[in-house]
Amino acid sequence: MRRSLALTLFALAFAANAFATQARITGKVLDAVTKKPIPDATVNVVATEAMTYKADSKVKKDGSYAVAVLNGTIRYKFTYAAPGYRSYEEVIKLRIGEPNVKDVELTSAAAAAATVPASEIRVDPSVAAFNDGAQLANEGKDAEALAKFQEAVAAKPDLQAGWRAIAKVQARTKKYPEAIVAANKAIELDSDDTDMYAVLFEAYTATGDKARAAEVKGKLPANAALLFNDAARAINGGKDKDAEPLLRQAIVADEAFAPAYYELGMLYVRAGKNADAKTNLEKYIALDPSGRDVATAKEMLKYVK
Repeated sequence: MRRSLALTLFALAFAANAFATQARITGKVLDAVTKKPIPDATVNVVATEAMTYKADSKVKKDGSYAVAVLNGTIRYKFTYAAPGYRSYEEVIKLRIGEPNVKDVELTSAAAAAATVPASEIRVDPSVAAFNDGAQLANEGKDAEALAKFQEAVAAKPDLQAGWRAIAKVQARTKKYPEAIVAANKAIELDSDDTDMYAVLFEAYTATGDKARAAEVKGKLPANAALLFNDAARAINGGKDKDAEPLLRQAIVADEAFAPAYYELGMLYVRAGKNADAKTNLEKYIALDPSGRDVATAKEMLKYVK
């Protein structure tokens, strides 16, 4: 029953406003001691929310680099690295329509070893716990991941990434009151975290708090097509569990986004959740009665009554 989705279905629709959210960052990668350019350095960029994105760039001979991303509304993890140097990582929210400049100085492994005795090197316990939790979450071990994320924020209460991770895991496991607490904590630390507003909308809706759901809905960006394409990738990879919240967020962003209802309905068909499947497939047909998947949706409705 699983089928491959057309990931380019909404490419044109997204392209129409892609440049409106484009962001760019420039700078130089230098040696921390000599202040000279590191010509063989690389800049790796990975999206940390809302979408799947990864790109690598090489700096120029003068150490300069320039990276552009189409969706500047979300955070990206930038990793600056070079052979023989300690890498540097930072999660950055770029400014749209404004210059973003960041020069990075890398410390050579030799220099680091000469200046910092191995006995004095300490790993931040909050970072270590968070990284362990991220790995467990990627493996689908939600309970174990949650314990690690909670350990991380216990060690560092202002670790915004930790609260975000807790909120996402709690929402994914339908523990909505706990998700609300964690998401609000994350927003206290970063009021521009739109991903957390999406978690709050889902959680408030699930717990019947219509007033607060309506309040946070107004803070969500209209990026339904982008979320849908991310869900499509998850479904193509056999990860319906990951696709479900993305499809729900697409609907939050645009209640008339018919394809999201169809794919959510088919996802519930596969999960044996007939009532939810029926609701979403009927909504899809009502929104797009001449849609390309209407015939399939009608056929499925015969089996989920």
